[in-house]
Amino acid sequence: MTLHPQEAQAATAAEGTQEQARQVRKAALASTVGTTIEWYDYFLYGTAAALVFPKLFFPDASPYVATLESFATYFVGFAARPVGAAIFGHWGDRIGRKATLIVTLLLMGVSTALIGVLPGAAAWGSAAPLVLILLRVVQGIAVGGEWSGSVLLSMEWGDQKRRGLMGSWPQLGVAIGLILSTGLLTLFNTVSGDGFDSWGWRVPFLLSLVMVAIGLYIRLQILETPMFAKLVAQKSVQRTPVLDVIRKHPKEILLSALVRASEQMPFYIVTAFVLSYLTDDTHGYGKNFVLIGTLCAAGLELVLVPYFGHKSDTVGRKKIYMTGAALMGVWGFAYFALLDSGVTWLVFAALVVGLVPHAMQYGPQASLIAESFPTSLRYGGAGLGYQLSSVIAGGPAALIATYLIHTFGTGYAVSVYILISSLVTLAACAALKDYSRADISDDATYAR
Repeated sequence: MTLHPQEAQAATAAEGTQEQARQVRKAALASTVGTTIEWYDYFLYGTAAALVFPKLFFPDASPYVATLESFATYFVGFAARPVGAAIFGHWGDRIGRKATLIVTLLLMGVSTALIGVLPGAAAWGSAAPLVLILLRVVQGIAVGGEWSGSVLLSMEWGDQKRRGLMGSWPQLGVAIGLILSTGLLTLFNTVSGDGFDSWGWRVPFLLSLVMVAIGLYIRLQILETPMFAKLVAQKSVQRTPVLDVIRKHPKEILLSALVRASEQMPFYIVTAFVLSYLTDDTHGYGKNFVLIGTLCAAGLELVLVPYFGHKSDTVGRKKIYMTGAALMGVWGFAYFALLDSGVTWLVFAALVVGLVPHAMQYGPQASLIAESFPTSLRYGGAGLGYQLSSVIAGGPAALIATYLIHTFGTGYAVSVYILISSLVTLAACAALKDYSRADISDDATYAR
C-alpha cells in the first residue's frame, strides 16, 4: 500500500511554485497544531498524575507510595511510545506522512477524553487504575507515532537551507501544549475550588475533543511532502521500513535516543515532578503558584525554541545542542538551590527560567535527529530514536526523582541525576554525524 498516485503527482508538481509556498505554510501550521494537541493531552496527564491521581486512583496508599504509583502509570505511557513509533513508523514510510498523522491525532483525542470521564477507585475499585493504565498506553502509542511525522511534514516541505527552523515549528507544540494544559488546569483549579479533585480536572481532558476536530480540519487541507512523493514516483518505497532502518541504521537510532537524555529527563523534572515537590508539606506552595510558574516557562520556550532552531541553521546543530546540554548539567544544581531557598520570588524565578537549557536543545533537535535517516526510512528511524529515549530518560524521570528525594532527603541528588544525563548527551552528540549541510532528499547521501 502506498500513497495515491494523484496526490504524489500533486505534491511533486507543487515544488518550485506558489502552491509550494502555500503548502509550506500549511504544513508548518498543521504540524504545529497537531503536536500542540498531542502534547496538550499528554501534559494534562502528567499534571493530573502529580496533583489528582494519587488520591483519586490510589486512595489507600500512603502519600509517598500513591505518588510513586501515579507516576508509574505516567511511565507506562512512555514505555508505549517506542511501540507507537514502530507501528506508525512503518505506515508513515509506506503510505505517507499525512494519512498516518490523522490516525495518531484521533487516537490521542479519544483516549484523553475517556480519561476525563473515568470514575475513580471509590466507584470502580481496582478496575479504575487498570483502565487508566490502558488509556495511558493508547496515549503513548499515539504520541509515539506523532512526533516524527509532524517533524517530517514541516521539514520535507520547507526550505532545505532552513531545516533547523522548519523542524523547530512542530517542536513548539510542546510549549503551546504545556501552556494550554497548564493554563486550563490553573483556570479550573480556580473556578472549581474544592471541586477540582472531583470534577474540575476533568473538563480540560474533555476539551481535547474540540481541539482534535480543529486539528483534523487543518491536516486534511495539506498534500503529502515532496520528498515522500518523489519516493512514490520512483517506486522506492520500502516494504518493511522499520525492520530495514533497525538493520541498516542501529547506531543512529541509539545515538538519537541518548542525545535526548539531558533534554527529556530534566524536562519532566521541571514540568511534572516539581509539581509534587513544591506542593508537599515541606515546601507548602500552592498548586496555582507552581502551575503559573510552569506556564511562564512554556511561554518563554515559544520564543526560544524557534530561535535556537534558526541559529542551528547558521552556527551548526551540534554546537547549539551541546552548549545547551552542558548548561543543563550546571543548571540542575542552581535549580534545586533556588527551589529550596525558601524565598518565594527565587523559587518562582527558577520555575520560569527552568526550561531555557531545554530550549537550546529542543530547537535544533528535530532536524538533528531526522537528518540522520534517509527519506525512505526517516519516519520510522527518527521516531524510534526519539521515542526510545522516553523509556530510558523521560519515563522514569519522575519516579527516580521521587525515590532520590525520599532516600537522600535533598534536591541535589536529582541535580546529580541531571548532570549524568548531560554527560550522556554530550558523548552521544559528539558521535552523531552532522547532516545539516547535506542533501537529505537523496538516499544515496546515506550510503555506507
